[in-house]
Amino acid sequence: MLKRCLCLSLLFLVVFPAGAWAHFGMVIPSQSMVDQNHRQLTVDFSFSHPFEGVGMVLERPERVTIVKQGQVTDVTSELVSTTIMDKKGWQLEYAVRRPGVYTIGMEPKPYWEPAEDCFIIHYTKTLVAAYGAESGWDAPAGYPMEIVPLTRPFGLYAGNVFQGQVLYKGEPLAHAEVEVEYYNREGDATAPTPYMVTQVVKADANGVFSYAAPKAGWWGFAALHTADYTMEHEGEAKDVELGGVLWTRFSKWQNH
Repeated sequence: MLKRCLCLSLLFLVVFPAGAWAHFGMVIPSQSMVDQNHRQLTVDFSFSHPFEGVGMVLERPERVTIVKQGQVTDVTSELVSTTIMDKKGWQLEYAVRRPGVYTIGMEPKPYWEPAEDCFIIHYTKTLVAAYGAESGWDAPAGYPMEIVPLTRPFGLYAGNVFQGQVLYKGEPLAHAEVEVEYYNREGDATAPTPYMVTQVVKADANGVFSYAAPKAGWWGFAALHTADYTMEHEGEAKDVELGGVLWTRFSKWQNH
């Protein structure tokens, strides 16, 4: 039996090497809905494999912003270095003082991934609703690559169908591939097969995709596209993978 398990483990590593795991930019606030009892947000910024709980180094982002009703606040200077999944990440403390929908977004520095022979730039965001306000959740953030929610991205139950639209340079990206992954923060979820670590859905001709989250918690949606430019690495031009990443929290159904 032990020999069989070792063989299966080796097969797992050969067929699904660690370098092939999906990368996700991560912006995870302490809550997705703010009320009078929870006014302070702690926001974690990382670059990781969320299901496996394996982190990568995230250098200080190029820019972190909070957008409310079109007003952009740059909070990059307020980031504090921290450790997330045993790797360098960043943290922000932010007091939510007024009602509104807050889009917290990160533009990271390009990340060189030797396993994929390309640079990775994941424009990552999440939305937080405060004090009963909910207008503006479907407004684009203006990133070169992003997912605009078509389902209100807060106040969701596990099992709800979530829809989003993939935009590239502000226009719908037809048939975009979207990777979906659960943030296995407690490490209590297991995948019966490696194929089920990262779910994959494809957008339609209008860039619209749908997904029903089977478990409560934070779920990341990453739309991927190769940029129309290259970046130099050791004297060679390399492709750039652009990601538009959206993190959304689904909650358990509450009974009396």
